Amino acid sequence: MAVPVQNQLSQLDAARQLVLADAGLYPQIVQGILPIVGANAHLELRRWGADFLAETFSSPQLAPQEKERFSILVLQILRELLELPAEDDGVVKSVIQTAASIYGPVIRYIISNPHDSPTWDRIAAIKSNILRRWDTASSGVRVCCIKFAQRVVQVQTPGIVADPRRSEQNEVSLALVPRDHPLIPPSRLEPEALGLLDRLLNVFHEETSDPIAVDATLNCLGILIRSRQNIATRILNAILNFNPFEQANLISPLTIKAKLQMKSMERTTRTVLLNVLRRNDSGPLAGRIKQYVDRLMNARLEFFDEGSRKRGLPSEPTDGLDNAKRMRLGADLPDRAAPPPLPPGPISHAQLFTLTSDRGLSSFDVTQLPLDLIVRITLPVLHHIDQEALDLAVSAVRSRIQMVRKVQAAQAQVPTPALGDDEEDYEPDFEPTREQVLNQNNNLPPEDPLPEPPDLALGPFKLPQPPPLTPEETQQIGKGTISRVFSMMSVLDDHSASRRQKPGLNRLAGGSYDRDAWMTLITRIATRAPAGLEEGDLADNNEEGSNTAVAKENPNRSLSDGIRETLWKFIIEDFRVRIPIAISWLNEEWFNDRIQSQADKRPRKSRYEHWMLKILDSILPFLDAKDKVLIRFLSEIPALDERVLERVKGLARDPERVTLAVNALHYLILVRPPVREICIDAMEDLYRNYEDARLPSSKILKKVRPKVLDETPSNPSNATVSAPPPPPPPPLVNVKSPTPVASQSEEKENLRSASVNGEGMKAALDRVAAAG
Repeated sequence: MAVPVQNQLSQLDAARQLVLADAGLYPQIVQGILPIVGANAHLELRRWGADFLAETFSSPQLAPQEKERFSILVLQILRELLELPAEDDGVVKSVIQTAASIYGPVIRYIISNPHDSPTWDRIAAIKSNILRRWDTASSGVRVCCIKFAQRVVQVQTPGIVADPRRSEQNEVSLALVPRDHPLIPPSRLEPEALGLLDRLLNVFHEETSDPIAVDATLNCLGILIRSRQNIATRILNAILNFNPFEQANLISPLTIKAKLQMKSMERTTRTVLLNVLRRNDSGPLAGRIKQYVDRLMNARLEFFDEGSRKRGLPSEPTDGLDNAKRMRLGADLPDRAAPPPLPPGPISHAQLFTLTSDRGLSSFDVTQLPLDLIVRITLPVLHHIDQEALDLAVSAVRSRIQMVRKVQAAQAQVPTPALGDDEEDYEPDFEPTREQVLNQNNNLPPEDPLPEPPDLALGPFKLPQPPPLTPEETQQIGKGTISRVFSMMSVLDDHSASRRQKPGLNRLAGGSYDRDAWMTLITRIATRAPAGLEEGDLADNNEEGSNTAVAKENPNRSLSDGIRETLWKFIIEDFRVRIPIAISWLNEEWFNDRIQSQADKRPRKSRYEHWMLKILDSILPFLDAKDKVLIRFLSEIPALDERVLERVKGLARDPERVTLAVNALHYLILVRPPVREICIDAMEDLYRNYEDARLPSSKILKKVRPKVLDETPSNPSNATVSAPPPPPPPPLVNVKSPTPVASQSEEKENLRSASVNGEGMKAALDRVAAAG
């Protein structure tokens, strides 16, 4: 028994909802519905099947590999649906859209399978059928044919090959087709594509073009302009020679439908050209496109706004009177609002000059506005004020002032009754005259004038000196300043130095006002500013203290030590990023120690040693096997000794960080000749006492000290992984290249040049290594 069509459609709709929810079900659903929606099926089923196939192959959720596989399966069904006589337009439109979507995947399949001629015959038959319908079908079908033609032109013209090694990742174009392909040789596909392009552009040259076809063509040409540069100029020239308003002269009368069609073509043309101009505003045709868009907008204004604009004045007066002398008769101007009356009782100056009844304006306090703002507001208002309104306002204020004066004069004439002990002196009918009042005022004693202030000669005023700060207050203020500076470091741009070319030794340290400049200022305040002013030194760095490199906390430590402590914490918070700051700081410390040792012959404890070991001990626990921070740090600090190398050798206790220790020592052996011998000794110690480091260290010792490999260890099985107790620390080895010093001033100048940054020192070491 046959299943009713409505039941089949409901089942197919349920299957469609499944694939929309889960794209992984597309293979089962597509293969299951193909026998149901073939050419022999009911019209409703064919419509549903054609719409579903068009939706499926245009969906981005379906993988390109799956689209290529399914496109081969649906070719025969699409061909049969197109070849049915008097097929429904809805089915034809969906079939053409499906063919446009699968044309690229089918060509990719033909490129990989050059001997599959049946597949090529099917897609060629579908293409011929669609192109035959282009000129004779209905408007909807013609729009689909234009889209299919655009897809054919895009596939059969050369495109850009992003990666020739992976053809599946590239866009399908003629550039992927081999020249000797037996089915689709490029010499046949490219002329066909150019012919279709001419057919697309022909719509702009016809006298009576279909506006729907013009809009569809313009929308398709935008894709070709963007993806095919070799034909973009040809398309743009055709569009620039097209005028959407030319057909207005051929249509009579010009109906609302025709106006809307003209407006649609003009808007689509302008949108396509503006998108092209937005992508490349400096192209060879950019000037022509701008001029064309301007002309198009002017033509639109003339075409559509002609009836809506107001009629202008006549060139000559119609009644013999000049327009400039004509009076406006029969129009009564509205009366101006009279100022409100004054309230009863005492009157303030604000109420006297208030001429509005708006409570908001009356209660507004003008003194809240700054003076310059009041000036900027008042001058333009006075310049544009109406003279008649100003005269009325002045008259109103003048009348108010006169009325207030009359009231005050009447109040002054009212006598004040004298208070006496005898009630019989009260005469209610007695009213003194004005002359009597004036005589009483004349008999009053004269008022004493206000005493004038004596003339005083004021001398120059000087602020008193502030009280001197105590050491505790100085320490507290200094800490606050340091904390504010370091809080600003986190918001400064730390990438400006990477974008700016450094001039090397000729640069001015701290002259760019960026993060590096502030760090240079901080480090020099901590090192150079208190030089020679501080009597206290760091705690003794004995052997135990040197292994930990942690200074004892001194409550009365100097401000410079507080800066150093804060700088150390700032570096350790993110040492991988801030290691250049640590290197610059240690260079300053080393330079300051050298200058102080030359100025004062008394033995001084090195601050450089203390803070260098403290930074090293702080970062070593957090290093992994792939970190390059340690190698950079050791290669750019100015001085090394065996205590540093002992800490580097200590990394070999961790089997995962043996390579890091060996690579660090190897780098120092290669690029730092002054410490070459002690680094080779450290490498030999790794070879003898660390089992995990024996293999990588032997490769290096074979080149630098081969005699160690010839010796047989006394007890190789008892090789320990812990280093022997370190000997007493020798003096630091200066890695600066020794130069004869002619005088003390020349030596200071050389030290300054070498301590600007690590770049000059590293370049000097590279030259020494190359010479050695």
